[in-house]
Amino acid sequence: MDLLLEKPLNSLSKEVVFTITGSKSESNRLLILKALYPELEIVNLSNSDDTVHMQEALMSQKNHVDIGHAGTAMRFLTAYYASKKGLITITGSQRMQQRPIAVLVDALRSIGAKIEYLNQEGYPPLKIDGGHINGATVKLDASVSSQYITALMLIAPSLENGLKIELIGKLTSRPYIQMTVRHLQSIGVTVNWSKQDVDSEKDIQTTSEVIQIKPLDTIINRSLTVESDWSSAGYWYSWVALQDIGYQLTLQHYFKESVQGDSKLSEYYEEFGVQTSFDNNQLILTKRSEKVAQRIVINLVNEPDQAQTIFATCLALGVDAHLTGLHTLRIKETDRIAALKDVGYRFRESVIKTTQDTITLTCIPLEQHAEPVVIDTFDDHRMAMAFAPVACRTSLLIKDAGVVAKSYPQFWNDLKQVNVNITEI
Repeated sequence: MDLLLEKPLNSLSKEVVFTITGSKSESNRLLILKALYPELEIVNLSNSDDTVHMQEALMSQKNHVDIGHAGTAMRFLTAYYASKKGLITITGSQRMQQRPIAVLVDALRSIGAKIEYLNQEGYPPLKIDGGHINGATVKLDASVSSQYITALMLIAPSLENGLKIELIGKLTSRPYIQMTVRHLQSIGVTVNWSKQDVDSEKDIQTTSEVIQIKPLDTIINRSLTVESDWSSAGYWYSWVALQDIGYQLTLQHYFKESVQGDSKLSEYYEEFGVQTSFDNNQLILTKRSEKVAQRIVINLVNEPDQAQTIFATCLALGVDAHLTGLHTLRIKETDRIAALKDVGYRFRESVIKTTQDTITLTCIPLEQHAEPVVIDTFDDHRMAMAFAPVACRTSLLIKDAGVVAKSYPQFWNDLKQVNVNITEI
């Protein structure tokens, strides 16, 4: 499905209030905990494709699971299946079979797990003979993906001796680990997180962070509520940033004290004139100033999912940007750094420079386009939604627009509510 997005002809005549689906990140963590502790009930579960795939896999009685594009599900389920008795194979889409998983598999094997690669070494699909984990200490590289660490943390309380996780190197996406800790603690799991010196050769990393998780038989909290998804809120921050002074939009079910790292959006978008306020778990976004930064420099190592959204906002507003801490974007649904460079050139004759973990944008005035700007999504939901707000400046043709179902299925319906004219091509 391709969608033509055309600039709104009229300003809004009413206040807009959206209810965004529960956080995919929180939902998928809690689903693993529910599988381990069935008495747990989850309120406001995400309706994203990733979460649906996770639910279907956990409920399936088959010994073959296909999780499609759901990277989080692949990582979490690999650890889960390794911890439970049974023989199962897990695979995914063609892109999923190109996304590395060796760091997690090696870590699981080191504590007794029996996992085989069915095709290419280091990549899905996997054959897992579960129930053989016997080790209590595991080491892994902390700089690659926080999802590997979380996968181990989630199964740890169900293991006979718990698990001690030694993280070597600089931890990436720290807020996602903090989220996992909070959810574990909320059901009664004892988690100790500290730094310690480790044996090393000269000039090699000399400290590690250590997460010690104790076993848990019975949970203390049987009902947990999932906060709405802050990653999805980013698209509406971008939308408000592109509006006139006084424009206001409200999002339901957001907490001022959030466990989600992407809540840092409230700080980042001050640079674009957007004010954040809360009223009874409602997130209120208001365009307060036309004065925006001429150039921004942001390290997104803890919020990498916001890189595309912030980049698109900068393109639309003509704000130069230097975004760093993006190394994990190379192994997402697509190589997101390369995709941003490709699509970014279609809006401006800008200078866009990239490295393995950075992207630098130097803007030239936005061009007037006689035809809609084509947004290739590369099987990536965030490419579609990050650029969609730019429709209030120029018409867009979003290719394969259905990819938004991965995390925010009702996105296009919500965009219609702010007067964007959307036509299926």
